[in-house]
Amino acid sequence: MALGIEAAIAAIGAGIAITGGAIGTGWAQASIGSSSLGLIAEKPEEMGKALLFVVLPETLVIFGFVIAILILLGFGLI
Repeated sequence: MALGIEAAIAAIGAGIAITGGAIGTGWAQASIGSSSLGLIAEKPEEMGKALLFVVLPETLVIFGFVIAILILLGFGLI
């Protein structure tokens, strides 16, 4: 089945949505993770709060995935 140019551009856009979310998450977790380790080293009782801050940027990947699915559904690729 041959795809039109619109479907190809939609597939590229979906890939960019997921890639952007993953890069943003990695960038955020790099600084948050190092700060959290410093906090845990000084105050071990704050580990739960630090873990929450490390996990929070993962929502960026989920948002990127949802947007990619919506793009692909809009063009009938799924």
